[in-house]
Amino acid sequence: METQEGRVLKRGLKRRHLTMIAIGGSIGTGLFLAMGGTIRDAGPGGAMVAYAVMGIVVYFMMTALGEMATRLPIPGAFTSYADRFIDKAWGFTNGWSYWFGSAMTVAAELIAGAIIIKYWFPNSNSSLWAMLFLAILLAINLFTVKGFGEAEYWFAGIKVIVTIVFLIVSILMILGIMSGTGSQGFSNWTLDGGSEGKAPFIHGIGGIVGIFMVAAFSFSNTELVGLSAAESENPRKDVPRAVKSIFLRLIIFYLGTIFVVGTLIPFTEPTLLDAAEDNVAASPFTIIFQRAGFAAAASLMNAVILTSVLSCGNSSMYSASRTLQHMAKRGDAPRFFAKLSANGVPVRAIIVTACIAATAFFASLIGDGVAYTAAYYLCGIAGVFNWMTISVAHYRFRRGWIKQGRSLDELEYKSPFYPFGSWFVIFVCIIICLGANYWVFSDFNWFDFITCYAIIPLSIIMFFVYKKVKKTKWVKYEDMDFTPPEDADKKNISALY
Repeated sequence: METQEGRVLKRGLKRRHLTMIAIGGSIGTGLFLAMGGTIRDAGPGGAMVAYAVMGIVVYFMMTALGEMATRLPIPGAFTSYADRFIDKAWGFTNGWSYWFGSAMTVAAELIAGAIIIKYWFPNSNSSLWAMLFLAILLAINLFTVKGFGEAEYWFAGIKVIVTIVFLIVSILMILGIMSGTGSQGFSNWTLDGGSEGKAPFIHGIGGIVGIFMVAAFSFSNTELVGLSAAESENPRKDVPRAVKSIFLRLIIFYLGTIFVVGTLIPFTEPTLLDAAEDNVAASPFTIIFQRAGFAAAASLMNAVILTSVLSCGNSSMYSASRTLQHMAKRGDAPRFFAKLSANGVPVRAIIVTACIAATAFFASLIGDGVAYTAAYYLCGIAGVFNWMTISVAHYRFRRGWIKQGRSLDELEYKSPFYPFGSWFVIFVCIIICLGANYWVFSDFNWFDFITCYAIIPLSIIMFFVYKKVKKTKWVKYEDMDFTPPEDADKKNISALY
């Protein structure tokens, strides 16, 4: 009879699951809803630059993660790498930050789902819809990891197909093959728009930096490949392929969407989503389909966007629960959450994550737009901190690998831009954490400050308190542990898990 101690996360994810998790996990409300707000705040040119920079950051981060995850496909990837290659206090801090950020991402997706539903039912209660969507996510995540993989595969597939169709239709509209665009050529990209506000850049560099956080939120969950490697059937081959495929596709989807939306819809368009206000507006995707004369297609598009919301919420609940379960197993969270079901699913970790995500039920009290903005700023900071952690860990991973006399030829996958890529990510992430929400201080209020910045001082306090209590030390290069999980099994070193 199998005991609880003998239960481990099941390797039930196939290559196609990993690829779609990597691509589909980052195509959600950031693309379908928040895109309108970024174009309004920075102009189409500013949004293009911001998303291009963040795309480069994600690529460098993913190659760094791919190198470590291919060599060490272990549970709790991000926190485990920080433990092994930086400092256990850093791993502790990043683990809790990432768990909370992922849980708040679920909340953001639940709120976005309620926003989308109001396209059909404008006077309905947001909390009731959030409850329904949370119940669906729980049903998907409480079964086997293979069930999660299949759900994410089909959810992501729908998003990818529809985004491609949207880009094709939009290009036809720009070329004049389809009428009803409401556009005047490429006038939205000219610099002589004057009072009409059609210049491609608004507020200059400040406008670009100001939407970095939204862009980071849009690309969040791409790193899920590293976390899911522990449940992949063949991580040595599947992880590198997923990493290589993701960058070009995401750049095409995001930059392509910004271009066509910026061309077809002026940034002054009143129906673009403005998350800073309480009013709820349609997605830019829906607006463009409506202008093309396809009212039914617009309604269908909203339904597709709704499935994408469930997809991002699904992957975020997965990442949060696996992170919490791993922290509980190593003693950095209550042991209660370490327990796995007979199917290898961390049921307790999933349920407590759902409880945090349930804060979305209160969106109707402060307004859907305000709640959505607060949620994505909270999870945006946590996501950027996690990217920085991955890059710091990778820089030290490679240094330690060489220091111990190992050859780079032994690595199954090597990040092609080391060390520049890791340093670039670290630099940009620091800029984002400190400067992306600078607007908070121009019209200060505690609600905005807490949602945009509170997680930074809290993380610093957690790091130093843990370091003092546990007396942890910076990991020396010669002491770094590069033992892959299969070798650890042979030696019965269960503490590695």
